[in-house]
Amino acid sequence: MQIEKLRGKELDQLFQSILSLKDLEECYRFFDDLCTVNEIQSLAQRLEVARMLREGYTYHKIETETGASTATISRVKRCLNYGNDAYSMALERVHGEKASEEETK
Repeated sequence: MQIEKLRGKELDQLFQSILSLKDLEECYRFFDDLCTVNEIQSLAQRLEVARMLREGYTYHKIETETGASTATISRVKRCLNYGNDAYSMALERVHGEKASEEETK
């Protein structure tokens, strides 16, 4: 786990700040102040790549639809296969919530 090397009060503060955000609007505001547009887009792109890999899309299709490089796709795939299962956990929670919201409509 590489994040162990980074642990410290600054990273704790960042993660606690993210956990304190109450809704999507607060997330937009916080990340707009914290990151560049390119940084935010890169994070969102990696998550979309993970979603597509989990759903069985080919590298070519992912590259075409997301604009991600094959290096990025490979890195995300390595995390999916050998990482901390965080992509899967987050995607299941987000898409599980959306499915529940759609069922209640």
